Amino acid sequence: MRIRIDLSYDGTAFSGWAAQPGRRTVEGTLAEALTTILRSAEPVRLVVAGRTDAGVHTRGQVAHADVEEEVWDAVRGRSARPAEEAAASRLRGILPPDIGIRSVTRAPDGFDARFSALRRRYLYRLCDDAGRMDPLRRHDTVLVRGPLDVERMDRAAGSLLGLHDFAAFCRRREGATTVRTLLDYRWERGADGVIAGTVVADAFCHSMVRALVGAVVPVGEGRLDVGVPAAVLAGGARDPRVRVMPAHGLSLEEVVYPADADLASRADMARSRRELPAEQLEGAPDAH
Repeated sequence: MRIRIDLSYDGTAFSGWAAQPGRRTVEGTLAEALTTILRSAEPVRLVVAGRTDAGVHTRGQVAHADVEEEVWDAVRGRSARPAEEAAASRLRGILPPDIGIRSVTRAPDGFDARFSALRRRYLYRLCDDAGRMDPLRRHDTVLVRGPLDVERMDRAAGSLLGLHDFAAFCRRREGATTVRTLLDYRWERGADGVIAGTVVADAFCHSMVRALVGAVVPVGEGRLDVGVPAAVLAGGARDPRVRVMPAHGLSLEEVVYPADADLASRADMARSRRELPAEQLEGAPDAH
């Protein structure tokens, strides 16, 4: 059977999600805790919706693990409560305080934490006034020098929406596509003066969100024209004018899934290699 785990974590003291020898990671810590409560002879393996980098936080992370039915039932011990409730309670009891378990549930047929997702929503927090920087939020907010023009940043962000090859904003991985659909990208200043960037896509490639933020911050500073981020996107290559912003300002806020009946078909679709439509390929820089 497959279980779904909804969790959150403060990424400050973690070397990212993915397990690494000799490093404190979220995957390693959670897998060890699961292995303990299930009394499993083999380490529990996890699949996650988004493999966050070192320092990145989450409020809406989702993972799944496959376990044997009898092992799962045994997690209740002598309690009459459901195994899901018992597992969540026991995990909270042994996990460190920088990981929170929101819920543990039996996953429906066809569910895959990574491939069944329709979209992921990230939040990036910036402060451009040192006098208003809240020291209690120093681990999730990036302080920048000088005032930012949020309206210009928002206009530049909007020019990147849609289905594109985001190679200019990703670290390439052998054999992996960089074609993604950017569904929402906007900036607004809150009542507390903090500038919040919302970024939503069907999926993200490595460092994409922080590079997208790094593309529009210079626009807000007045150092780049509003049209530069779109020109960088069209160029299809990393550009020195785009810097990857610090990890600690970023948080995975939400992962959205389809109705249960559509989980398996969504996963099959997501596993297929994404390509640009022919009409977009004709205008790509390396099309000829």
